[in-house]
Amino acid sequence: MSRALDVTSAAVDGWLAGSRRPLVVGICGAQGSGKSTLARHLCERAEARGGRVALLSIDDLYLSRKARAQLAVDVHPLFATRGVPGTHDVGLGLSVLDGLRAGATVHLPRFDKGTDDPVARSDWPAVEKPVDIVLFEGWCVGARPEPDAALAMPINDLERDHDPDGRWRRAVNAALGDAYSALFARLDRLVFLAAPAFEVVRDWRTQQEHGLKHRLKREGRHGSHVMSDAEVGRFVQYYERLTRHILASMPACADLTLRLDSSRKLIG
Repeated sequence: MSRALDVTSAAVDGWLAGSRRPLVVGICGAQGSGKSTLARHLCERAEARGGRVALLSIDDLYLSRKARAQLAVDVHPLFATRGVPGTHDVGLGLSVLDGLRAGATVHLPRFDKGTDDPVARSDWPAVEKPVDIVLFEGWCVGARPEPDAALAMPINDLERDHDPDGRWRRAVNAALGDAYSALFARLDRLVFLAAPAFEVVRDWRTQQEHGLKHRLKREGRHGSHVMSDAEVGRFVQYYERLTRHILASMPACADLTLRLDSSRKLIG
């Protein structure tokens, strides 16, 4: 990750030199690709040199379990599970990015994956001064919708068994082309961490869940749910369609593409 950090930091410095403040940089990558780690280290490096940085993850915009349960009733049962476009509070994301752009005091949302619900607003960290850089990271940040024809056939067991008519995947794609398009239009630049193939994502996501388990254990939060390896295997099927689409399409539109091997090392 150190070389990827050096390359990305140099790119951000170059973009910042000719940009209005704050510079809003999106960081996209499949689950487990290291985008959160990269964003955190970019933040630390910039702050060490006197810069002011706000860090936001699209994961912190997830809707509550209650809100997703209502989506499951109103739109499709698969929306009960967080992850895909349609399960985020896009309006909240817009207000945060627009507030940071305006230099206003902004409270950054936080989501607790252990409880599968947002953290109480009273515990959200505040950004009280204008920042130089906003880092907005997430697995689908900057993604564009698929062509309608690509939605015709299911691509895995989840879609075949639970979305045979394509209603869920069409709703996901429509959200990506509508509300999420407005959200991603706030980006000035886009960095893409390109996994070698979708097949490594399950392994990376499993490693993440093991890490979450150890962290929750250290914190004494034994009542929080952590997915088993089998549950992870099913969970990544929610992400598979869009992840494959991103891997194929995003290198053509990202400002910086970092190609990774299966160990997350930068290739080339």
